Amino acid sequence: MEALLDFSRPFDVSLMDRVAMTFYTGGGQEQQMAQLTLTQFEEHPESWTRVPEILEKSSFPQAKFIGLQILERLVTTRWKTLPESQRQGIRNFIVGETVKVASDDVSLRRERTYLNKLNLVLVQVLKQEWPHNWPTFISELVQSSTVNLSLCENNMAILKLLSEEIFDFSAEQMTQSKTKNLKNQISGEFSEIFKLCCEVLKDANKSSLIKATLETLLRFLNWIPLGYIFETQVIDLLLGRFLEVPEFRNVTLKCLAEIAALEVGPEYDGKFVVLFGLVMAAVNRMIPPGTDIAQGYADGDDDVQELVLNLALFLTNFLGAHLTALENSDAGGSRDALLNAHLYLVKISQVEEREVFKICLEYWAKLVAELYDEVQASPVAGGPGGLGGPLRKEIYRDILSNLRLVMIARMVKPEEVLIVENEEGEIVREFMKESDTIVLYKSMRVVLVYLTHLDVSDTEAILTDKLAKQVDGSEWSWQNINSLCWAIGSISQTMNEETEKRFLVTVIKELLGLVELKRGKDNKAVIASDIMYIVGQYPRFLKAHWKFLKTVVNKLFEFMHEKHEGVQDMACDTFIKIAQKCRRHFVMIQSGETEPFVDEILRSLSRITVDLTAQQVHTFYEAVGYLISAQPNKALQERLIAGLMELPNTAWDSLMAQAAQSLDVLSSLDNIKVLSNVLKTNVYACTSIGSFYLPQIARNFVDMLGLYKTVSATISEGIAHDGPVASKTPKIRQLRAVKKDVLKLMETYIKAAEDLDAVNTHFIPLLLDAMLGDYNRNIPIAREPEVLHLMSVIVGRLGPLLTLQVPATLDAVFEPTLNMINQDFTEFPDHRLGLYKLLRAINLRCFPALLGLQPAQFKLFMDSIMWAIKHTIRDIADLGLQLCLEVVNNFASSPAEISGQFFQQYFLSIVQDIFFVLTDTDHKSGFKLQIVVLARMFQLVDTEPIPAQLFDPTQVPDPNMTNLAFLREYTANLLHSAFPHVPASDVHTLVEGLATYHGDSNRFRLSVRDFLIQLKEFSGDNTELFLEEKEEEVKRKAEEERQAAMQIPGMLKPSQMEDKEEVM
Repeated sequence: MEALLDFSRPFDVSLMDRVAMTFYTGGGQEQQMAQLTLTQFEEHPESWTRVPEILEKSSFPQAKFIGLQILERLVTTRWKTLPESQRQGIRNFIVGETVKVASDDVSLRRERTYLNKLNLVLVQVLKQEWPHNWPTFISELVQSSTVNLSLCENNMAILKLLSEEIFDFSAEQMTQSKTKNLKNQISGEFSEIFKLCCEVLKDANKSSLIKATLETLLRFLNWIPLGYIFETQVIDLLLGRFLEVPEFRNVTLKCLAEIAALEVGPEYDGKFVVLFGLVMAAVNRMIPPGTDIAQGYADGDDDVQELVLNLALFLTNFLGAHLTALENSDAGGSRDALLNAHLYLVKISQVEEREVFKICLEYWAKLVAELYDEVQASPVAGGPGGLGGPLRKEIYRDILSNLRLVMIARMVKPEEVLIVENEEGEIVREFMKESDTIVLYKSMRVVLVYLTHLDVSDTEAILTDKLAKQVDGSEWSWQNINSLCWAIGSISQTMNEETEKRFLVTVIKELLGLVELKRGKDNKAVIASDIMYIVGQYPRFLKAHWKFLKTVVNKLFEFMHEKHEGVQDMACDTFIKIAQKCRRHFVMIQSGETEPFVDEILRSLSRITVDLTAQQVHTFYEAVGYLISAQPNKALQERLIAGLMELPNTAWDSLMAQAAQSLDVLSSLDNIKVLSNVLKTNVYACTSIGSFYLPQIARNFVDMLGLYKTVSATISEGIAHDGPVASKTPKIRQLRAVKKDVLKLMETYIKAAEDLDAVNTHFIPLLLDAMLGDYNRNIPIAREPEVLHLMSVIVGRLGPLLTLQVPATLDAVFEPTLNMINQDFTEFPDHRLGLYKLLRAINLRCFPALLGLQPAQFKLFMDSIMWAIKHTIRDIADLGLQLCLEVVNNFASSPAEISGQFFQQYFLSIVQDIFFVLTDTDHKSGFKLQIVVLARMFQLVDTEPIPAQLFDPTQVPDPNMTNLAFLREYTANLLHSAFPHVPASDVHTLVEGLATYHGDSNRFRLSVRDFLIQLKEFSGDNTELFLEEKEEEVKRKAEEERQAAMQIPGMLKPSQMEDKEEVM
């Protein structure tokens, strides 16, 4: 195998075939050797010289494939470095090989995969050579297509690939100017290409050629001028010659769907209306209106299923872009075609294929939103019409009613529901959140909310009728009752309060009756979960009807004793939801009551929670905590907290008393579990009670720290005695859980605390004493990362109050943690994150403390930031970049003496390290923040002159040298030495861009991105370079949608709305 890598000897093609065959068909050690040899062969800078022999003489297809991969990499990464003669030779070879295989119909079919790869390589060459070095390419290609039908078929595939590369994938693979030139070039020469396509579609009879031409035309339709579509024969050919021919109908319908999506001026409305009428007439012939499309799809082959998908795309594209034109058209039959199309779409929406349904759903969401907006804008909202005649919703009345039925029947599982039917038909708890299902639920919910607003009475009638069919058994199934109840829960607050009251009372009454009616625990569990889901979604109703609210909560307490899988979880989750939204009502004395309901709950607490698991009890305590947080009277509130914590405090006091007598209490695993459970209960209660939890924290604080120290000592003794393996034993793991619980409780309280001076005086000294020394002394595997997380919270909350404690804190945790994580990029991931969060908090909130560090320690601080920037885990690299930027900004705004000294020592090394990660493929994900830091560095030397020279004047020949001029020169030299193959002009363009555009983030980003795309290292996937735009677009869209949703009753779920009257 080694002979393959010796480029001084003649090439042995048969050896290449044997090595490739061993890799693809062999096994074991030989296969691994073959893989290593092939990898080394592919990466060798001279390997491309062997490709002609491989392609001409190899008898093993995969070997040819490897050859083409080598050629493709050469073209995309090193093309500009080759002499002109070699580039010409490679180009001619690829063209010759492509023509040889494609000219013959038999080889075209037989070597399709090989030919596809050849075409890809040819297109990569085109992107480098066309048009400047190969201006005749298009005319040569068109000319050769008229000579040979097989060649014509492959030429269509090349044109399709070229169009995709320029118009679909160019942003991430080519610079802006190159993309623009190629788009202009292909548009300028398109008439020749289009003429060829039309000739083939008009005269050809070879089906594979027709199909290839239609596929190619499909790629052109979204960018060619409209005249090519509406002022030529192309639409007549698509409709008359291909749409109703089974072999071509799918690709033809795709072409028509692409045309349908074009949004242009009103001058083309008439042509679009005519096109729609003709397509719908053909659709009615292909799929008669009475067809059960859902059943047809289920029974059909791939071709039939693709037809339904393409019809959905055509209808949604067309109606989405040209609905107004169709509604306003005077053309005969256009209204019928409009309703006919929507009925087809209702039928397609019933197809049991999620991707098809999503396509339909997107259009339905757009339609119902428009109809709702029109109703809101009419002079009498909801009236029969304003000055402009009847509302558009009247046109679609029957369509919308059918759509309500479909949405209700198909409603998917919302994230709250925990009881589902598994594949075996059993009722079990769902542990995994299916994000795709949740996204779909949210989209369906939006549509159903709009549908309810458009006709409340129809929605109510459909839901009530469906519920009656569950009760009489005619439509009973778990899936049906679930979908119905999820639908009912999803339209909370869309009805006025009176209608909602009537509707909800009916629903709950019927469902409670159904629980009694149905036999079998599984059936009862399904209905119980549905009742709980619905009541959790209607807090407005619950607030307005105290007796009903109390009845519901008591019912939830009953369900907390129901041992059926998932019911207790659902009961606890629903209780916490109600507690969050209706908390004030539990602490008031309601009409006809003698005490607040919360008092009754606390008295019955042990009875209510007796059958719950520890996790469920914690949820319950958090829920009651929300109720207590609503009590405005502090004395009453403290009494309620004492009542809530009575049981955990009793257990705590008992164990603390035993521990005071003998530390043997920590020998019992059961005792340790009780302690951990009590601490967790405190964490959950503190989460919801917040700053008011002070009395309870203060009650146990000293004992808690005593426990922390004792547990730490026990852990250290165990590890010292039995070695590191002891940390994996059940007892040590449980003891560590106790430590983590103490830290978590203090973190939860400090995050919520309001009197920070009191926290600093009464808690921090003792807390730091217990934590920091212990962390420092422990062996690495026994150090809790939660210490670092808690310290970052303390620093973040107390800020300047803690400045004096920072040096001791860093002494205790900084170097010990750094020594744990600086050996590699993987060990102790939680400690890494915790350390950088702490360093960032110190820089942001206690910056003066950093100025007081010893030079060696400060250098270690800066080194650790640069190390974080080079991290391959994105979270840590991003933290490092944010910290770097913030440190730079802090020093930039410091007195001249301090900032000058800092930048003299660190400015150039920061720039160098930023360029290192910026040009390294493993760090593409950090692009957004990398360029922010880089722009800031250039900005500092240009607009905010640094009060010190970044260079040694004795080493610089120019006596007038400035920091900006020096940084330009330094950057250019840095890049020239790192990337000698990059032309000096490209480096110059980048440096000019950096120096000029540092104040314009968009142009700065584009300058850097163009340079990176030119680098050979970035010839692969560059999507990460475009992450910022994508993330910003997602963020902007989400905020717009939220603002719009806030204006529509019921569009935001109760859990998404801030309830000011409940938070006091």
